[in-house]
Amino acid sequence: MIASILASLALVQERVDSREERYYRIETAVVPKGVELEVGGLLVRSDERIMACTRRGEVFVVRDAFGAEPRYVRYAQGLHEPLGLLEHQSWIYVVQRGELSRMRDVDGDDRMDELETVCDAWPLSGNYHEYNFGPTLDRDGNLWITTNKPFGDEPFGRAKWRGFALQITPAGEMRPMACGLRSPCGIATSPDGEIFYTDNQGEWCGANKLAHIEPGDFHGHPWGTFSCTDPLWRFSAPGEPPNGMKMPEVAAQLPAFKLPAVWFPYDKLGRSAAGFVWDTTGGKFGPFAGQVFVSDQYQSSINRVFLERVGGRWQGACFPFRVGFQCGIIRVAWEASGALLCGQTDRGWGSLGGETMGLQRLVWTGAMPFEIAEMRARPSGFELVFTRPVERAQAADPSRYALSSFTYLLHETYGSDEVDKAECKVREARVSEDGLRVELAVEGLRAGYVHELHAQLSDTNAEPLLHSVAYYTLITIPH
Repeated sequence: MIASILASLALVQERVDSREERYYRIETAVVPKGVELEVGGLLVRSDERIMACTRRGEVFVVRDAFGAEPRYVRYAQGLHEPLGLLEHQSWIYVVQRGELSRMRDVDGDDRMDELETVCDAWPLSGNYHEYNFGPTLDRDGNLWITTNKPFGDEPFGRAKWRGFALQITPAGEMRPMACGLRSPCGIATSPDGEIFYTDNQGEWCGANKLAHIEPGDFHGHPWGTFSCTDPLWRFSAPGEPPNGMKMPEVAAQLPAFKLPAVWFPYDKLGRSAAGFVWDTTGGKFGPFAGQVFVSDQYQSSINRVFLERVGGRWQGACFPFRVGFQCGIIRVAWEASGALLCGQTDRGWGSLGGETMGLQRLVWTGAMPFEIAEMRARPSGFELVFTRPVERAQAADPSRYALSSFTYLLHETYGSDEVDKAECKVREARVSEDGLRVELAVEGLRAGYVHELHAQLSDTNAEPLLHSVAYYTLITIPH
């Protein structure tokens, strides 16, 4: 059964990949024999050297990764499953299973000379799944990490602060800031200083998600909330989540419960959301400046997210972007050229593609894809913004748009089906004079629900949309 599912997904990937390749080309780095590049952290340094840490505890400095003669130098080894790298004030910060550390090369030979513990204030239960992710830097100079909850036995006893977002001050003080996380594989800071994280579908997490973190948030998983009796937790206890309630109803009942900015519907947009970056390339990566590119470990793909703030909350739409990578992507980072580096491993979890690890990059070819660039919420519907002018007669025809909504259950069962589904009626489609915008007047919008859009449209040259589907997580309907 699993083999047949993987085979069918591979066929779908192949069909989409043939068109995506025209606009975004995948390039593969040569990895020398003897280097096991199971990437867990990825960094492009200020001098453009690439650094990659691996789950085996090694850190490499890579020069000319995509050239004919790449050079890999082992910067460090013996770390405990490092899953993130950050350059800050001449140090390289790395989060390990038991501590946040910092390293530096003093003599310039691409090898670590100094290693210091920044913070090790969280205990361990000895469970294999107690991963830590990050760090990322906030606007005040604090470092943030996320902690994975354990899955299975805890030989050293139950440990506090699992399933948390932890802030580490410059002095090394740990401050728990948010709870209820499950398997928070990605954490990053937006260009304006906001902290976001990705989580993976499972118990108490209906689907993969991208969520905004604010102090005192509860993100739905009750595992680690016993820690909130500790004096280090400076906020109100989140309360016991109801088992089996629809997500919007939980948000209305539990004040601390935080709905995500974006849900990634399971299998439609991957299975294991991981690292992500904002497009800060200034147009070097195409027409999506300021948007978020999120990797998926299982699907070996990159998805795209448009975010907007409505009523004080972040929400937005997610879109397919690029499939066909050789292995599951854990970490992404920008090169100075505007190419998107993709660090990869299947780590035994399994992923699409023929390799078990590696390094690839995604390069914009310069050709302009015909895409829904933005999907914005409006009081009576949605506004679509396109990368190229749409064929006006098609775009003005409401029958060209299929729109429905659904939500998920918050429960202890693994994942959630799409529940409480309903069709939305597109009553009118108003096209702008330049053909780059369409206003959809919609009946049946529901706050707190995912709205799934299918648009059968072409541009003025009869080229169909590269990706005709979008998923808008409508937390708040604008007034």
